[in-house]
Amino acid sequence: MTLPEGATEAQPVSGGDLNEAWCVRLADGRQAFVKTRKQTVPGEYAAEARALGWLAEPGALPVPTVIEVHERYLVLDWIEPGQLDEAGEERLGRGLAAVHAAGAAHFGDPFGTGDRSDGARIGSLRLPNDPAADWPSFYVQRRLEPLMRMASERRAISGACANALARVCARIDELAGPPEPPARLHGDLWWGNVLADTHGLPWLIDPSAYGGHREVDLAMLALFGRPPRRVLAAYNELHPLADGAEDRVELWQLLPLLVHAVLFGGSYGAAVERAALRYVG
Repeated sequence: MTLPEGATEAQPVSGGDLNEAWCVRLADGRQAFVKTRKQTVPGEYAAEARALGWLAEPGALPVPTVIEVHERYLVLDWIEPGQLDEAGEERLGRGLAAVHAAGAAHFGDPFGTGDRSDGARIGSLRLPNDPAADWPSFYVQRRLEPLMRMASERRAISGACANALARVCARIDELAGPPEPPARLHGDLWWGNVLADTHGLPWLIDPSAYGGHREVDLAMLALFGRPPRRVLAAYNELHPLADGAEDRVELWQLLPLLVHAVLFGGSYGAAVERAALRYVG
């Protein structure tokens, strides 16, 4: 492992499948969270630090303060973990609505110049993040099609599944719902990336941020069990979802399901196929 100079009292903590995670005492006495690993992608931790700052800009939900960015590690302020309470659930819903409403310059990389992108990281995968003119095009060209190729190459999905996905892609304009402006997305918003503090309030961690459709973040929260009723109620009070949003949940869940199929195989390929068949007509 590589830790900041002078760090002491290093204790391993949970922090995901890709990185090692540590709770350390810095040389100045502060407690901090450090993520590190032997083989990093150049600029990876800097990109995560920028994403955290971008999500923090609206002032709607807290994110950990970035203390230091290094090619081999990222140092964040330590958040003592607790459990999300009722007020925290409501704050998460309102906060996500405000973060999404803060918007993005375009669908795709929020930090690029508009003509290229170094890609989006989801787990150990890199996906193209180049801007697109509209959300359906971005979702198909930058998310579904690259993941379909990876999944097919690794034999994580069947030929029938690939065919169903291709048919979904062909119908995406009619399936995607009413056009919306680019939302400011966390981009990898499963429940493991919502950290509750000791006051029961939510923090956003480990983003893969980009400009996208706001329903995608909510669909990912619902992937392994529906979000608490208070989260969605509070969200809709501030930023109501468009008609038909409930029917599009599995359409957006194709993204994380394909990611899981590529990374872990197993039954995820069948889950992708079941979701895709809902939308092939």
